[in-house]
This record gives sequence, C-alpha cells and structure tokens, in this order.
Amino acid sequence: MSPLDLAAVRRSFSRAAPRYEASARLQREVERETLEQLVFAKRDPAWALDLGAGTGHASAAMRKRWPAAQVIACDQALPMLREAKRQAGWWRPFHRLGGDAHALPLSDQSLDLVFSNLCLQWCEDLPRVFDEFRRVLRPDGLLVFSTFGPGTLHELREAYAEVDRAPHVLDFPDMPVLGDALMAAGFRDPVLSIDSYTLHYPDARALMRELKAIGASNAHTGRARGLGGRERLGRVLDRYETHRTPKGVPATYEVITAMAFGPDASQPRRGRGGDMASVPLDSLRAQLRARRR
Repeated sequence: MSPLDLAAVRRSFSRAAPRYEASARLQREVERETLEQLVFAKRDPAWALDLGAGTGHASAAMRKRWPAAQVIACDQALPMLREAKRQAGWWRPFHRLGGDAHALPLSDQSLDLVFSNLCLQWCEDLPRVFDEFRRVLRPDGLLVFSTFGPGTLHELREAYAEVDRAPHVLDFPDMPVLGDALMAAGFRDPVLSIDSYTLHYPDARALMRELKAIGASNAHTGRARGLGGRERLGRVLDRYETHRTPKGVPATYEVITAMAFGPDASQPRRGRGGDMASVPLDSLRAQLRARRR
C-alpha cells in the first residue's frame, strides 16, 4: 500500500464532513451491497462496530436490523461523528467513538461484529489493523469490510502519469494481499469478492471536485503539493478527455469485499499463502438471495 500521511487523511475527512452526504453516492451504493453480507452472522450481535463510520449511515442500518444491539460508530475524524449524530435518533441511538483502526480503543473480545465500508484504504498497516480486528472480535464473530482495489481511478492515474511522476492516486492492495493478511491474522473461512463500479462526470474537474468533497484527497507522503499550475492541470484534463463516452468521462472504482470469522483466542496466526476462498460477486449475491428466502 502507499505510504500515507495519516494526519492529512484525518484533516481531509474532517473538512469534508459538512458536505460529505451530498457527494458520497458511490459510498452509499457500496455500503448497501456490503451490508447485505450481514446475513452470514452466526448470531445476533450484542456489540457491533462500524469502523470508519463517517456520517453513520451503516451504524443506523445495523441498529435498525438488530434493535437490541449496542452499535459503535468509530471514526478518526471527529467532525464526521458530529454529523453522524443526525443519524442516531433517540429511538435507535448508537454510540460514537473517536478512534484509529491501528489501535482500537476497545477491550479484547468485546465485539460480535466488525463492519467497515471503504475505510481500510486509508490505513497504512493492514496486518496491524487485522490483528486489532482479531483482538476485539469474539470467537465466531463476523468481520465484513469493503475497500478499494488497484484498478480504482486508473483513468486519473494514467492522466497524471502523462504529466509527471509524482503519485496522485494511492496504490490500493489487491485481493491476494488482503486474503493473505486475513489468513496471517488467523481469521477463519475468509471469502473475498471483487466488483467494478463506473461513475460518469461532465469532465475530470467534476470528478476532482467530488473527490475533494468526500475527503478523498491525495494523502501519499510523496505527493506533489498543489495541482502544479494551470498548464499542467490542463494537460491532465486533456489526457482524461480521451476516455470520454456518450455518458461523460468515466471513473472506475474496483471494490473488494471480504468476509471472515473471528478465531478462538488460542488459534495461532497462520503463514502467508494459506487457503483462501474467492468467489465472483454474482455468486455471492445468489447466496444472499437464497439466505433471504
């Protein structure tokens, strides 16, 4: 993964909090798909965590699904949690907690469910994060998360590559890396799937404005500061135009979704390259439909 300026990540999402909801259309769509995997929980959770909760949509959905559960919305950007208060109605409130995925402020084996939607790409050390997930999950507790894969925003990456060599789009982990990290942490029965989403924009400037509006700024430690001047930005925009379709200019998002179960505390970590199941997303959706019937 890209070396991240974690302070810059926190600042970007904190600034974006008031306008996040108006621009997070992809996040809402992926959230809906990822929430469907909660049907695989082996028990109704007493305590559930929504990590990278943002404005709290998924937290509210889990609280509605399991009215007796204690749901924790956790985010490192405190202004996001202030916005999330609007989702936490008095009739179905959830807890709000400032915290970092690398060091969760939660007790060992205190959770039955860990859910995270499009957050882990902003974590610098995935093995450490997965160790934290294992620590806080009870045996047979469910872990469900989605994150971006390496094909995300390839059009923007290619457009900038024509102009300079500075990193403008993060390097996202691929499915084998995520699967290996889950296996190394000792998670049981991991299943990973991958899907591609394409959004269209009037031009590349509109895409850049939306990324800024949701807090998804370039946080690579080796990033160039600023856009580099009008001439350079114009070249990027011109290069992006080569991707134009009748619907507008596309932006591709590759989304990896994973599900696994917490191991018993005595189970050792595993080496890399262990058995891992990967399935097409359509197959997983068919399983979900069968479970609902």
